[in-house]
Amino acid sequence: MRFSFLTLFPALIESYFTDSILKRAITANLIHIETINIRDYAANKYQKVDEPPISGGAGQVIRADVLSRALEPLKDSHIIFLSPCGKPFNNNDAKRLSQKTHISFVCGRYEGFDERAIEMYANEIFSISDCILTGGELPALVLCDSITRQIQGVLGNAESLQGESFAEHLLEAPNFAKSPPFTTSPNENLQNLAVPSVYSKGNHSKIADLKKRLAICKTKYFRPDLYQTYRIFTERMPKKTKRKGSL
Repeated sequence: MRFSFLTLFPALIESYFTDSILKRAITANLIHIETINIRDYAANKYQKVDEPPISGGAGQVIRADVLSRALEPLKDSHIIFLSPCGKPFNNNDAKRLSQKTHISFVCGRYEGFDERAIEMYANEIFSISDCILTGGELPALVLCDSITRQIQGVLGNAESLQGESFAEHLLEAPNFAKSPPFTTSPNENLQNLAVPSVYSKGNHSKIADLKKRLAICKTKYFRPDLYQTYRIFTERMPKKTKRKGSL
């Protein structure tokens, strides 16, 4: 999988891939990362890429002609613009996009892009939240990270992808590390917290059932909006395929 990042600040992108899982994925040739400096496609000696909005107002807009020159060599890739107007990115998008061979992320700055560039080149537009950031680099990295971990071989243990948050519209059940009791902890409240005994008894069926029930409770508490989606999802399932633990 090849990822291309079009940005005014390549160093913000490059530094993210120097450690951990994504670095190992690059070393193993599972992914290839390239950064493309949008300023390299400016047609003036000052490498100016932006202009004030034609309608007036504050801020600067990245010019369509500059983006066109940068994107033309990448038009055979799957081009994604990062913008607050885009569809909220989710885990299903990550799974789907992990089947692509080449994705190009266009990272905006200032007041964003000239709309004509989006209309000409965008295959998809995504946002990561209903908030405004100083640039599209962080959202692009979020998408790349989420997509990459869906690629076979990137995670050391393929089972890590099973039972994660958002599978079946639920958050992941609570996790607990294997460790001795907190008998030496200076925090008395922590000493009194016990892990559910079912987890340590080796009955995988009971463990799975408990995790499902805890996932439902956790989703209902932290993400009532997602819980409602889960309810709708389970109500539409044929009764014979419904799993234990649905509420």
